[in-house]
Amino acid sequence: MSIYDTLSSLGIALPSVSVPAAAYVPFVQTGNLVFLSGHIAKKDGKVWAGQLGANITTDEGKQAARAIAIDLLGTLHAAVGDLNKVKRIVKVMSLVNSVGTFTEQHLVTNGASEFFAEVFGPEKGAHARSAFGVAQIPMGACVEIELIAEIG
Repeated sequence: MSIYDTLSSLGIALPSVSVPAAAYVPFVQTGNLVFLSGHIAKKDGKVWAGQLGANITTDEGKQAARAIAIDLLGTLHAAVGDLNKVKRIVKVMSLVNSVGTFTEQHLVTNGASEFFAEVFGPEKGAHARSAFGVAQIPMGACVEIELIAEIG
């Protein structure tokens, strides 16, 4: 089953690549690795702002991370032309805008990790990962995620 069939069965249409908000490019490919710049959470086309442990719940953060994963796939598609070329999701780095006492960044990031496993399968979708709590993310977004993928 192609990645696009899987996405279709999940009712997901890939978004187009967002225009960078600063001095960077959305992706860089070197050899068989594609590095995607950080994508911030969006809801209804707007920045999904908030802080985990203050006005965003862990479950909402997990939903935000899943939404980012969908945006990341739109960018990855633009980078490689065909998501079926993806051999593996290699690394995910997640920044969670959270209060100092919030300790569930890893659960928030599961929203993206579980989505990648669902779309690419347990082997291609399994990845190394870091999940950090940070004091702030650009534009007040609740979560930001970047991705490294291997293509073949």
